[in-house]
Amino acid sequence: MASDADIAVKDDDGGLAADWSTAGGQPQADASPVAATGERILNQDEIDSLLGFASGEESDSSRNGVRAIINSSLVSYERLPMLEVVFDRVVRLMTTSLRNFTSDNVEVSLDSISSIRFGDYLNSIPLPAIIAVIRAQQLDNFGLMTVDSSLIYSVVDVLLGGRRGAPPMRVEGRPYTTIERMLVTRMVEVMLTDTGQAFAPLTPVNFVLDRIETNPRFAAIAQPANAAILIKLRIDMEDRGGRVEMLLPYATLEPIRKLLLQQFMGEKFGRDNIWEGHLASELWRTKVEVSAVLDELTVPLSKVLNLKVGETLVLNTTPGSDIELRCGAAQLTHGRVGRINQNVAVRVEQPLQTSARVAVMKAGEVS
Repeated sequence: MASDADIAVKDDDGGLAADWSTAGGQPQADASPVAATGERILNQDEIDSLLGFASGEESDSSRNGVRAIINSSLVSYERLPMLEVVFDRVVRLMTTSLRNFTSDNVEVSLDSISSIRFGDYLNSIPLPAIIAVIRAQQLDNFGLMTVDSSLIYSVVDVLLGGRRGAPPMRVEGRPYTTIERMLVTRMVEVMLTDTGQAFAPLTPVNFVLDRIETNPRFAAIAQPANAAILIKLRIDMEDRGGRVEMLLPYATLEPIRKLLLQQFMGEKFGRDNIWEGHLASELWRTKVEVSAVLDELTVPLSKVLNLKVGETLVLNTTPGSDIELRCGAAQLTHGRVGRINQNVAVRVEQPLQTSARVAVMKAGEVS
């Protein structure tokens, strides 16, 4: 009599034989791909979707998978709260300065502060434009300030006496003239002065104009993959105006990074002056034990155990020898032993060592 297992095997064999006979000796083509272990195998479209390389035109915001993680890690950097405060001051200072510079009603607004890769920014600059390469002297590095064509023609029109209400005339397809470049250069210098004044409460930084470029390829101040901070400013002069963009690489801001991480001006990251003063005063009143070591002997333990009252230990020290002053295990200095009235005294012959000062402070904290 056949067992249940044998019947199950026969049924499986019959099912397999039916599948083979239906497909003409080959497995069915429409069967789902399943591995021998029962795991499903991904096809090429599913693999591309998982990695974020699916076919078709996609924007950076619609990417997903591994590719989205890689791209986001390249442009996602820590937020610098104090930099936003600095450029809020830039907006206020620049509004006043440009009103005096153009003798017109100028409104400056901060559009955004974002992180971007340097190479991506150079490729995104709308041409024609004037690119000012600026140098932060105290930070010993460079930055960029880009003035778009709308603002260039607006500033030239205002400074040369153009009528209000009429849009500035643009001549596309030609390079900027010397007069246009010089007028924009003067405006850039005014804005750089305001930027330096905005950084002054945080740290002294002088931004100076290094050169003027019209081709982004000649304004390369960092590697294409380097991260940078992009600040976009909008300048409106009644019915005309344009945009100014300032790019500061993270390498430029690295020397003052800790200052820019502050939440407010003058933040000391938990430092308390009152507590520091109290701790210093208590340390000065702390008592430490100082030992005067005449000499050190190495004797067998058996001799030490057999010491009796009246025995004498001979030291290798004369009345004129230097003795060592110690605080715990730390050596402080050397001195001469003497006598004042009925007291034994030690006169310090050498200054206190720097390492000994640290050891004494630690001993005082422990006690």
